[in-house]
Amino acid sequence: MISIGSTMAHGPAFIADLAERASTARDKAGGAGITMHFATPQGWLTRHPELNGGRGLGSATRARAAAAIAAVPGVGGVHWRSSGRQGQTAIESKAVQGSLHCQKDVEAILKARSIRFSEASASIDPASEKLLDEVASALGPCVGSIIAITGHTDSAGDEGANLALSRARAEAVRWALVGRGIPADGLRANGKGSSDPLEGLDPVDPANRRIEFSVIETMPLKPTPVDTPGPG
Repeated sequence: MISIGSTMAHGPAFIADLAERASTARDKAGGAGITMHFATPQGWLTRHPELNGGRGLGSATRARAAAAIAAVPGVGGVHWRSSGRQGQTAIESKAVQGSLHCQKDVEAILKARSIRFSEASASIDPASEKLLDEVASALGPCVGSIIAITGHTDSAGDEGANLALSRARAEAVRWALVGRGIPADGLRANGKGSSDPLEGLDPVDPANRRIEFSVIETMPLKPTPVDTPGPG
């Protein structure tokens, strides 16, 4: 089993090693013409590589190679590049719909309430523990997807400090959700400081201090290498 520290970090070295071992497995399975991309369209490193190419290999060889890649320790599952909404499999379409639904549920929960922290700190206010329970429950249907947690601050004070604080608070929420059963390897924490205030609000307005969630990529929870491969 890959350690939580390794899967949590998704550092370049970890992904590079994973890609090298996946390439070896792919080649042994006869899938040398298949490319693997270990990053999401948004640039996040991921354990769920996107496969493409290998048109001349035949569907059986492509499926065998995909299964070999998915079996590499550390790979969280594979998916073939979709040729567009028309070409999505039923599994992919259902995953997209479910992810959009759970993201809207989280947004609705946070519309009137905010995850609160101690003053100038990344310590989560005890009063927000119940709210985090609700957020974790709403995110449950998204398990298997990559979920971004983004921290924001108002523009008061030093921007460097604001940026660091927003990142630390996003990371605190990430670990709070891990403690509530959301897998660590599907959560990404980031901070934007005061660079993205809410529309219509003064940048110094305290309401800009917030945590936002977004499902940035849908992924199968378990490897599904036998899904219909895209045309490459």
